[in-house]
Amino acid sequence: MARFTDEDRERIREELIEAGHKLFAQFGFDRTRVNDITEEVGIGTSTFYQFFDSKEQLYLVVLVSERDQLFEQLEAVIGEVETPQAEAEMILRTTLKQVRSNPLIRRLFVEGEIRRIDEQLNGTNYDDATSTGDNNNTGTISKGDNDNKPDTGAEADFRVLPQPEAWVARDDVRIDDPDIVRGLLRSLLFVTQAQNTPIVLNETYDEVEEALIDTVITGLFADESMTSCDDHSG
Repeated sequence: MARFTDEDRERIREELIEAGHKLFAQFGFDRTRVNDITEEVGIGTSTFYQFFDSKEQLYLVVLVSERDQLFEQLEAVIGEVETPQAEAEMILRTTLKQVRSNPLIRRLFVEGEIRRIDEQLNGTNYDDATSTGDNNNTGTISKGDNDNKPDTGAEADFRVLPQPEAWVARDDVRIDDPDIVRGLLRSLLFVTQAQNTPIVLNETYDEVEEALIDTVITGLFADESMTSCDDHSG
């Protein structure tokens, strides 16, 4: 077994994550093999297992990292607006854009990949396994002995957005359950699956998506009108 310095281990681990990100995004989980990843990094296949127990574990790390990057982006764009309605609108527009353009985000949010992989790793039902009552559900990558295993927590695939609690607490929205608010926002992401299908033709998709955002946001909030600028291109 090859021995590495701490510096080498950190470098190789990051290279494996980068290679996994590239190949999983391009080919998907099933079509990406461990030796494809190790060839990309320039190490032997057996060396891979000094860093990750399985391809599934690496994929979970990649998905959680991708999700956390999206949440950082959401935090940034939400910080630029002033009203709850504008916050909800920016959350939807930013996430929809990522779902359309980033195959890993699409697999994470729309196809539920993180649940399937986590169940394979744990050999149990995802919801049962993660409903532990532990309040430390940050969705970050754990440190220490479980260095390679993400803390999937109770909200691993859709890390809790704090804004719906604040909206409900201030009676900004017509719904008094923040989980239902989150579910409503998330359900809109599935419209991307209908793009360029007999359900929603490609030439009308942008108008359909825009109408859905307008309808849901306007209906969700009691007294405000749409507050963002009219140009939603991109």
